[in-house]
Amino acid sequence: MANQHTIAGPAVCAGVGVHTGAHTRVVLRPAPVNAGIAFVRSDLPDSGLIPADARLVGHSELGTTLRNASGAEIATVEHLLAACAGLGVDNLIAEIDGPEVPILDGSAAPFVQVLLNAGLRDQHAPRRVIRVRRTIEATHGAKRVALSPTDGDALELDVTIRFSDPAIGVQRRTARLDHDSFRADIAGARTFGFMADLAMMHERGRGRGASFDNTVVIEQGRVINPEGLRFEDEFVRHKLLDAIGDLALAGAPIAARYTGDQPGHALNTRLVQALLDAPDAWTWDTLDAPVYAAAHA
Repeated sequence: MANQHTIAGPAVCAGVGVHTGAHTRVVLRPAPVNAGIAFVRSDLPDSGLIPADARLVGHSELGTTLRNASGAEIATVEHLLAACAGLGVDNLIAEIDGPEVPILDGSAAPFVQVLLNAGLRDQHAPRRVIRVRRTIEATHGAKRVALSPTDGDALELDVTIRFSDPAIGVQRRTARLDHDSFRADIAGARTFGFMADLAMMHERGRGRGASFDNTVVIEQGRVINPEGLRFEDEFVRHKLLDAIGDLALAGAPIAARYTGDQPGHALNTRLVQALLDAPDAWTWDTLDAPVYAAAHA
């Protein structure tokens, strides 16, 4: 039977927030069975836990921000959550001394390495998964995301993005969430943005920590980062990464097929909220064999 996992010991990383520009330090700590993933603002005494729960999404403009009942917020949680989902880490506390999870290199790869360096520990308690029984969707104009039933035990993803800029164009990629493919094909894909949008983002208090060190930058139809792209289709791979992180806000792994046509954080988190609000659309299930066996070998 597939068991829950946490990390074997504490781990630390630090960096700037891509939107706030604030330098923050993250301490990852093991958590007990059924605790889930939760954040703590260590700079705000008595602010309480901020669980990774779609019902606590405060806003989702260019990133996902969680806010608990006391008003404590933590921004840009999606890459760390994606790393946890990709490695099969079910229970974790992330203590952060500022308002935003650091962007690091703009992908989930550094978080994956930090988690692996800490080690993963079997908790000898069955992992419960959310098995989708009927299709749930969220739309905004031509944009659509959906979760549909599948015969498999893992999250399957099919993402299409459409940009007028020729540096991106139309890209589509499919994936099945498992440890090996996540590390090799998805975790290293970086966030991206357009140079033309930078001034507007700064006016709105966004993108203040963005740089060539953490963002793929596009200007007039070309990528202007000196090192270029990590993957030919890095843009759609990053959208897969974001979707995995946002879907982790369901509070448990999802056994379903996710389809995203021009997805974003707002639609993804609305989709998870709609799923949680429709108890007839899913059931709890346990797995006979580990989905992430390679991660714990």
